[in-house]
Amino acid sequence: MKHVYLTLTLVFVLAILSSCTNASLSADNSAANKEKVLIPDESWSCYMPDGIPSPEKGTLVFEIQMNIDKIYNVGKTQFGMRKAYVIKDGKVTGDKFQADVMQLGLDYDLTLSNGVVEIEQINVLRTNDNGYIYVRCPGTGINENDVRVVMDFEAPNNSSAAWLNTGKFVARRIVDEEAKTITMKVYDVNEVAIDAADTINISKPEGIPYQSWDFRKASQGEQAGEQIITELVTLGGSCRVGASKRGNRNIILITGGTLEGMIKGIVIPGGADYQNLAQNTIDARYMWETEKGEIIIVRNAGAFSGLVPTFETNVEGEFAWLNSGLYLSSGPGIGAGGVTLTMYKSKTQ
Repeated sequence: MKHVYLTLTLVFVLAILSSCTNASLSADNSAANKEKVLIPDESWSCYMPDGIPSPEKGTLVFEIQMNIDKIYNVGKTQFGMRKAYVIKDGKVTGDKFQADVMQLGLDYDLTLSNGVVEIEQINVLRTNDNGYIYVRCPGTGINENDVRVVMDFEAPNNSSAAWLNTGKFVARRIVDEEAKTITMKVYDVNEVAIDAADTINISKPEGIPYQSWDFRKASQGEQAGEQIITELVTLGGSCRVGASKRGNRNIILITGGTLEGMIKGIVIPGGADYQNLAQNTIDARYMWETEKGEIIIVRNAGAFSGLVPTFETNVEGEFAWLNSGLYLSSGPGIGAGGVTLTMYKSKTQ
């Protein structure tokens, strides 16, 4: 009996040692991977298709500290597990650049079934001289412990921040849901060499659709069919970026609203209409919350007179049909404190 006890004890100790060794090796691999160049999937190239270097190999230029107002667990969508963070406010601090992060920014966090993370952030910065900078950034990582965000700025061409338009920046993104903060340490990686022999590739599970960076454009012959909803979107102030690297940008914050029709609920305060006046396009990014608490991510974009909405929501929810259909929208009309829009199912002639 004593022999059996000693044998079981030895097996138990060896199992613990093996577990500790495997954990140590896993930690070592994780640390080593953080030093490698990350090759993003071609569908989410993050402006750096040839590779995203470890940001810490560059030069730290500033830090962005954002406070989270609301956290929304959208659930499993057509793309993966989705969370959405609405930004309350924040600060950019550094020797060369300082600014405020404006309220109602968005951080969309997507986790795929194999652990891969894809990020999209949309924020507006207000500089010390009351200028505005549009910041829309993609990011990715092999897992949540190594998420790299490629920073992309649209600053006024005639401003002291114009150098942001042509720089090459990668940030390390850290989310603390308990503290309700997102920290971004932003590094200049322009001088960091890409070593093709020291890379790690992002791979995606088969069979899932790719989330799109660009908005959908209606095909010839599409026209409005069955009406889905009418909505009133209330608006805040206008933030005029002015002439920048992608045109003349004007941003109108979304502060709330209501919707009626097949879907009843509210427009969540958050996001904005990120207009490009040079291209005469609207790009409204925001969310709905239904009467039953389901979250629907909305993008309504295109020419002022030809808007095309797309949606993302829980595949097991009541409105999962929104994920796969084609839809059209009216242009914005005048509403009480904002604009009214009507959305339709698309049909072909």
